[in-house]
Amino acid sequence: MNELQTSGKHILAQTKQNGPEENGQPDAGEDHQQGCCPVPSAQGLYDPQFERDACGIGFVVNIKGQQSHDIIQKALTILVNLTHRGATGSEPNTGDGAGILFQTPHKFLQKVTAIENITLPALGQYGVGMVFLPLESDHRHACEQQFEAIVAAQGQTVLGWRTVPTSDATLGITARSNEPVVRQVFIGRSPAIQTDMDFERRLYAIRRLAEKQIRYGDNAHGRFFYIASLSYKTIVYKGMLLSEQVQPFYPDLQDKDMESALALVHSRFSTNTFPSWERAHPNRYIIHNGEINTIRGNQNWMRARESLLASPYFGAELAELLPVIDTDGSDSAMFDNALEFLLLNGRSLAHAIMMMIPEPWSKRADMDSTLKAFYEYHSALMEPWDGPASIGFSDGFQIGAILDRNGLRPSRYTVTKDGLVILASETGALEIPPENIAYKGRLEPGRMLLIDTVAGRIVSDEELKAQIARQYPYGEWLADGQVTLAALPEGEPTAAPDHDTVVQRQQAFGYTFEDLRLLLAPMAQSGVEALGSMGDDTPLAILSDKAQPLFNYFKQLFAQVTNPPIDSIREELVTSTLTLLGSEGNLLQPTAVSCRMIKLNHPILTNQELGKLKALNLPGIQSATLPILYPVAQGGAGLEQALGDLFAAADTAVAQGAKILILSDRGISREQAAIPSLLAAAGLHHHLIRNGRRTETSIVVESGEPREVHHFAVLIGYGVDAINPYLAYETIGDMLRKRLVTGVTADEAEYHYIKAVVKGVVKIMSKMGISTVQSYRGAQIFEALGLHKDVVDRYFTGTPSRIQGADLNTLAKEVEIRHKMAFPERPSNGHALPVGGKYQWRQGGEPHLFNPKTIHALQTAVRGGDYEAFRLYSQGVNDQSRKLYTLRGMLDFNLAAEPIPLEEVESVDSIVRRFKTGAMSYGSISKEAHESLAIAMNRLGGKSNTGEGGEDPDRFHRDENGDSRKSAIKQVASGRFGVTSHYLVNATEIQIKMAQGAKPGEGGQLPGRKVYPWIAKVRLSTPGVGLISPPPHHDIYSIEDLKQLIHDLKNANPRARINVKLVSEVGVGTIAAGVAKGYADVILISGHDGGTGASPQTSIKHAGLPWELGLAETHQTLLLNDLRSRVTLETDGQLKTGRDVVVAALLGAEEFGFATAPLVSLGCIMMRVCQKNTCPVGIATQNPELRGKFAGKPEHVENFMRFVAQEVRELMAQLGFRSIEEMIGRSDKLRMREGIDNWKAQGLDLTPILHQPEVSPKVGRYCQMPQNHGLDQGMDRQLLLWLCKDSLEMGKKINATLPIRNVHRTVGTMLGSEVTRRYGAKGLPEDTIHLHFRGSAGQSFGAFIPRGITLELEGDANDYVGKGLSGGQIIVYPPTAATFDPAENVIAGNVALYGATSGEAYISGRAGERFAVRNSGATAVVEGIGDHGCEYMTGGRVVILGRTGRNFAAGMSGGIAYVLDRDGDFYQRVNTEMVSLERLKEYEEIESLRLMILDHAKHTDSKRAWDTLAVWPDMVSQFVKVLPNDYKRMLEAIDQAKATGLEQEEAEIAAFEANMNDVARVSGN
Repeated sequence: MNELQTSGKHILAQTKQNGPEENGQPDAGEDHQQGCCPVPSAQGLYDPQFERDACGIGFVVNIKGQQSHDIIQKALTILVNLTHRGATGSEPNTGDGAGILFQTPHKFLQKVTAIENITLPALGQYGVGMVFLPLESDHRHACEQQFEAIVAAQGQTVLGWRTVPTSDATLGITARSNEPVVRQVFIGRSPAIQTDMDFERRLYAIRRLAEKQIRYGDNAHGRFFYIASLSYKTIVYKGMLLSEQVQPFYPDLQDKDMESALALVHSRFSTNTFPSWERAHPNRYIIHNGEINTIRGNQNWMRARESLLASPYFGAELAELLPVIDTDGSDSAMFDNALEFLLLNGRSLAHAIMMMIPEPWSKRADMDSTLKAFYEYHSALMEPWDGPASIGFSDGFQIGAILDRNGLRPSRYTVTKDGLVILASETGALEIPPENIAYKGRLEPGRMLLIDTVAGRIVSDEELKAQIARQYPYGEWLADGQVTLAALPEGEPTAAPDHDTVVQRQQAFGYTFEDLRLLLAPMAQSGVEALGSMGDDTPLAILSDKAQPLFNYFKQLFAQVTNPPIDSIREELVTSTLTLLGSEGNLLQPTAVSCRMIKLNHPILTNQELGKLKALNLPGIQSATLPILYPVAQGGAGLEQALGDLFAAADTAVAQGAKILILSDRGISREQAAIPSLLAAAGLHHHLIRNGRRTETSIVVESGEPREVHHFAVLIGYGVDAINPYLAYETIGDMLRKRLVTGVTADEAEYHYIKAVVKGVVKIMSKMGISTVQSYRGAQIFEALGLHKDVVDRYFTGTPSRIQGADLNTLAKEVEIRHKMAFPERPSNGHALPVGGKYQWRQGGEPHLFNPKTIHALQTAVRGGDYEAFRLYSQGVNDQSRKLYTLRGMLDFNLAAEPIPLEEVESVDSIVRRFKTGAMSYGSISKEAHESLAIAMNRLGGKSNTGEGGEDPDRFHRDENGDSRKSAIKQVASGRFGVTSHYLVNATEIQIKMAQGAKPGEGGQLPGRKVYPWIAKVRLSTPGVGLISPPPHHDIYSIEDLKQLIHDLKNANPRARINVKLVSEVGVGTIAAGVAKGYADVILISGHDGGTGASPQTSIKHAGLPWELGLAETHQTLLLNDLRSRVTLETDGQLKTGRDVVVAALLGAEEFGFATAPLVSLGCIMMRVCQKNTCPVGIATQNPELRGKFAGKPEHVENFMRFVAQEVRELMAQLGFRSIEEMIGRSDKLRMREGIDNWKAQGLDLTPILHQPEVSPKVGRYCQMPQNHGLDQGMDRQLLLWLCKDSLEMGKKINATLPIRNVHRTVGTMLGSEVTRRYGAKGLPEDTIHLHFRGSAGQSFGAFIPRGITLELEGDANDYVGKGLSGGQIIVYPPTAATFDPAENVIAGNVALYGATSGEAYISGRAGERFAVRNSGATAVVEGIGDHGCEYMTGGRVVILGRTGRNFAAGMSGGIAYVLDRDGDFYQRVNTEMVSLERLKEYEEIESLRLMILDHAKHTDSKRAWDTLAVWPDMVSQFVKVLPNDYKRMLEAIDQAKATGLEQEEAEIAAFEANMNDVARVSGN
C-alpha cells in the first residue's frame, strides 16, 4: 500500500478501475484493485504543507432567484472556458481539481430519491450531504453507521443514502488512484427546530462532530471520510477533475430537473498533482483565486481566541465543535472554516467577509467616518486574512464576490438585460449576445459585488457597507474605549543612560563596530536602510565560529510565483502599521469592551512611550513588567529554567488582570545575562496560545538586543506587539557624541532611526505580499536555519527547520561568549567593540570565501592561463576543514572504488556548454564588463545573460573578428526595460526573473545619476531620470499568470527556451513543480548568497536560503511529481570551483551559473561599493573615467570556465562518472563529513538534502523530453501565419475579419515574432496586416506586436492587452449591436500595455487596474481606468477621457498623461510624490492632444471622443497634464543644450552631466 499525506494526515491510497457499470459506484464484490499510484508523505526536503494553488473562478446568478437547469449549464460552460487557468501534471487527463456549488436541487432530489424509496419532505425540512467515502463496502458502512449515530445524537433523522452515479472513463490514473465512493446523505429536520438557520447550525454541528470522530478519530478508515457539503441550502459536486471532466464524471449535472438560481464554479491549479479530491473547490461557502499569505498567523490567532468564545447559538456545545479551523485544509479551506463560523454565529455573509478582507481604511481620507469606524472597531477583534484574493461566496440565497485591497486578481462581470449576473476570472467565459448586455464591470480593490436573490436585486457596495456599518455605534464605542498612546499620562522618566557602560552593554548584546558604522549610522542620519552589494560569502549563523544573535538563525520568506510581493513605497495607501495593545473580547459578541485598547501608529516605542505603558493604570488596562534575565553560569539548563519561570510569571500576571506584559532585559550584570529577546517573546507567545490566554494580553519587548530591521521583523513575526530598543537609542546618542553621526539632533536621529525601522519592517512584510502589521504579527513568515527541532517545536511552534542545529545549550553558549566580552574575568583598561567583518572583509573579522588571498590567486591563474595556480585558488576556497562557510562544505564525496580514466570523461568543451554567467544588467556593470562576459561565453558555447537592463541591438550582429557580443539569455524582469519583440527574437533563452538572490521579493531602483545616456538608450528611457523595477511582475500575481507569461514569451520566440528564475526558500520545490506545470523549459534555483547589484543589507543577510537546500528540494519534488524529465534544472549562487559544480550536479542541477567569480576574473577586487558608482576597476560603474581602468579580457573568463570544467572532469573520474548526465541527482555519492570540529555545527543533519525519493525507474532524473507548449493549438499557428503568408514573405497588405473567444490567448504575438524575425526592429509599413476580430479576446491580446500589425477588436478584452507593445496598433471598441455606454463600461482588463515600448492603443471604454504600467514609449487613449494608472511609466503619452482610480502616477518618472477631469477632483487620486499637475497652455501641445483624440475617434467611433472634440475649446481647460518632475527637468535641460547648437545625442550627454548631481532630484535620489 502507498501513503498520501494531506497536510499531516496519512491516507492509505486506494484506486478504483473502471468497471462495466459506468454510471454506478462499484461495491465490494466487484473486481477492483487498490493502491496503484504512489502518493508521497513528507520526506527529505519535500513537505506537502507548502503546496500552493490558484485557479479560475466564476458564477452565474438569476437576480430574481428564478431556478433553472440553464443556470447550471451556463456555469459549467464558464468552467470549461477557464480550463487554461487550471493545470495538469505528468498526465494530461489528471486535473488539479474542479467543481460546482449550487442551490439544493429539490425537484431533482425528490425524483432520484423516490427511486431509492426515500421520501423527502419539503425544501428546508431536510439537509443533503455530499460525502466522499472509502471504496471497500465494509469500511464505508462502518463510517456511515458512525455518522448516523452522530445524527441521532443531535436529534435529527437520517432519511437515507444515495450513491451518486459517476463515470471515471476520462480520468487519468492519478485521479482514479484515490477516487472515492460519492454518496449523498439526507437528514430530516427535527420538528423542535424553529428556524432554518438553527437547522443549518445543527447540520454544521453534525459535520464537525463527524469530522472529529470519524475522519480524525479512532475509525481505522475514517481518513477516507470527507464531507464536501452538508446543508439544507446548497450542494457541492467536485473532485480531482479537469474542468471539462466535471459534467461527464457526474451525470446528475446533465439532468434537466437539476435546477438552481445560482451556481459557482472553480478550476484549480495546484503546485503539486498528488491525489487530493477534497482540496478541489468549491468549498462550502467560497471559491478562491489567490493565496492567504498570513495563514499561519490567522490560524494561530483563531486558536488563541477560542478560550474567549461564547456563542448564544451553540452555548456549551461550542467547545465540542472547536477548533474553528481544520488545519488539514488548504488556505482557502481554512478561510472557509472561519467564514462559516462567523456566519453561523450571527454575522451576515457580507459582514463576515468585511471582517476578514477589510478594504484599506486607515489612510483613506475620503472614506465615510461611519464605515471607517466599522473597520477600526473590527481591527480590535480580528486581523485581516491578507493576500491576493478574488473570492466568490454564497450562502444559497445571496451570492457575491470581493477583491483584495490591492486589486491583485482579475474578476470581470456582466449584467444582462434578462436578469443574469455573470462573473468570472475572464470576460467572455460565457458568450452573451451584445444586445442583451446591460452593463460590463469589474471587481474593484476592496469592493464587494452582492446579489440578493430573495430581494431580487444587486446590492451596491456603498449601500451594503453603509447598512452593516450602522448596525452598532462603533464610532461611539471607539471614542469611549480606545486611547491613543499620545493621550496617556507621562510615566516615570527613564533613567539617563550610563554612558560609561554603553560599550559594555553593546558587547553583551553582540554589537560590532560595523553595526554602528554601516547599519545604525545611515538609519540615524537619513532614516534609510544601509545598502550593500556583491552578495554574501560569509558563513551561515550555525556555521560561524563567532557568537551570533538568535535573529540570524531565521531567514525571511518571500513571495514568488504563487503570490506577488507588493510595493510598500509606491502603493503605501494599502499598507498599515496600526498596532493595538490590550485584551481582545469575544469575537462572537460585539460590545464596547472589545475595543478598550491603546492605539499606536506603529510598533516601535521610544523610552518615553514605554514609560507611559509601565505606569499604565486605566480601567481594564494594566501592565506588568517581567524580567527576562537568567544566571549565565548555569548555561542551557539555567536558560530553560528561566524561560519556564517567565511563562509561569506571565500566567500569574494575566490571571491578575495584566493586559500588557512588558518583557525587559534591563539590569544585566556579571551574574545575570539577558535571555535572547526573540526566544523569550516567541516562547511566551506560543505558551499563551497553548493555554488559551494569548488574546487576553499584549506582549511588549524592552530589550537592548534588537537594532537592525530584521530583528524587529522577526520579533513582530513571532507575536510581539511593540518593541522598545533602548540600547539602540543609547548607541545613537553615543555616536552623536563621538561624531559618528553628524548634522542631526538627538531627537532627529531617534526619529530617523524609528522611521527607518518601520519602513524596513513594512518592506519585509510586503515582500511576502502582506499589507498590514496586524496581519504580519504572529504570521511566522520565516524558516529557522540551523536550530534544533526541540527548540523550534517548543518556542517557535510551526516554523520549518529542516537540518536541525543549535539546541538551548548552544544558544546559551553564544550568550555566554558575548557576556564574557562585556564582563571579562580580568578587568581590562577599556572596552572596544569587535570589528565585525560581516559586510566587508576585515582582518580578524568574519571570514569571507572571497578574501584578498583567494581573489589574488584566482586573478593570477586566469590572467596567466595557469591551471596549477587555479588549483591553489580552488583549494583555498574548497578547504573548509578549519572554518565552515557553506552547507556543501560539510559534505564529502563517496568516491568510486575504481576511478575511471580521465580521457573517458566528458570533455571540457562539452561541459562548459552547461555554464552560464549570471544576470548582471547593463547599468549595474559597465559596457566593457558586460560585453566581455558575452564574448567569452559565446566563444565557449555557453550562455551569458543580459540581466534586466535590455541589450543594445548593435550587439545582435557579429563583430568583424567573428566574436559575438550578443547575450544568449535575454532576461525579462518586472521593469521590462528594453523588452521588445526584437529583443526577444534575438534570444536563445528567455529568463523570467521572479526573484533575485540578494533581495528576493524586492524591486529595485536605478537612480537618475546612474541613468547615463547610453543606459537610457538601451532601456528606452530618458537620461538622468530614475528607473524603478517594481517588486512584482504586474502580469504575475499567481501561478496561472506565470503560465500565461511563459506562453506569451514562447509565442514571442518559439525557438527560445523559457527559463524561470526562483530563489531558494522553504517550499520552493512545490513552487517549481507548479512552474514545470506552467510549461517552463528551464528552472533556475538561485542561492541567497549571490547578487552583484545594490541591495538592502537586511535582504543580503537575512532573506532566502543556500542553493543546496532549494536545489535538492526542487529535484526531489519534481521527481515525486514525475515532472523532473520535462525541465532543465539550473542553479547559481557563489559557485566558485569545480567541486561546487559537482555537488550541485549530484543534488540535481544540470546547468550552472557563475556571476561573482567571472567578475573577479575580470578584475573585481570585492570593494563592495557597487551601489556608489565608484568601482576602482571599471566593472560596476558607468563613469567613463573609471571605465577606462577596466583591464579584464574575455580570455580571463574563458580560462576560469575551462579551469572549473577541468576540475569537474577530475572529480567525475574519481566518482566514476563519464558524463554529466550520469551524475545528475546522484546524491548517494555524497555524505556528511566526519570529524567536523565546530562547536555549533555538531547538531546539523544534512540527510534531508541527500534524500533519494523512491520513484519508478521510468521517472527521469534529468531533462529528457520537451515541454508541450501547445503552440500548435494557438490561433496564430493554426490560422494567422497562413492567412498572412504573403505579408510575411512579400510585404503585401492584408485585411481579414475573424471570430475570437476568451480561450484564444496571446493572439498576434507569434505572427509579430515572424515579422520581426524577417524585418528586424523596423517591422513592416504601418497597417500592412490589419486583422479585425469580433468577440471576447483572451489574455495578452496583441502582446509584443511590432510595427506593421494592426489588431482591431470589436468586443472586449481580458488582461494584458498590448503587453510589451513594440510598434503595432491595437484598437478595441464594443460591438455595434451593444447598447451600453462604452465610457461607463469595462472593455479591457487589468495591466494593459505593461512594458509597452512603442505603438498605439485606442480603447473605447474603461480599462482595469494598472493601465500603462511601465509604459516607456507607446501612445494610448482610453475612456477611464482603475487604480494605479500609469504606474512606473517612463515614456510615451496616455490620454484618459474619464475617471481614474486611486494612486495614479505612482512611481511615474517619465512620459506624460492627460486626464479629462470633468469633476475637478482628479488631484485627490494622484500620487504626487514624483509628478506635478499642470494645465495645458502651449498651442502645439493642445493641438497634439486634439489629434490623438481625433485618431481615437476615427479608429473606434467613440462617442466620448466625438463629444469632446465637438466642444474642444471648452474642454481644453478640463484636461490635467501629469508630468514627472525629473522628466520635465531633463527635457528642459536637453532643449537648452540643443539651443546652443548641440545635436540630440550630445545634448543628452550635456544635460545629464549638468543634472546628475542636482540635489533637488526626486526619483533620482
